[in-house]
Amino acid sequence: QVQLVESGGGLVQAGGSLRLSCAASGRTFSTWIMGWFRQAPGKEREFVAAIRGSRRYADSVMGRFTISRDSAKNTVYLQMNSLKPEDTAVYYCAADSTLGPMSTIPRTYDYWGQGTQVTVSS
Repeated sequence: QVQLVESGGGLVQAGGSLRLSCAASGRTFSTWIMGWFRQAPGKEREFVAAIRGSRRYADSVMGRFTISRDSAKNTVYLQMNSLKPEDTAVYYCAADSTLGPMSTIPRTYDYWGQGTQVTVSS
């Protein structure tokens, strides 16, 4: 069974930075698509970034966030710079094991972490 465990969330002032980590266990995942999503209170879960060979970002985070992976450590990272109050949300790591095209739709991903809170104060 695959487990995804996020860490690195917290409280930061606007303009600051955080790095989220997602450690995967149970299987190797070098060919899987790994993604980050977020969900703010009262809103739907939304796509943030994904990586396999290529990377894809939501327009709202382009140029500020960077997704990367370390296959040797089975870990995916999300470096978040120039944070804004509207980035406040629970951030989820997700894995798509189906080997299909990269997707921004949550239901495409079959494994999820428990989430980590990111709060950006103004």
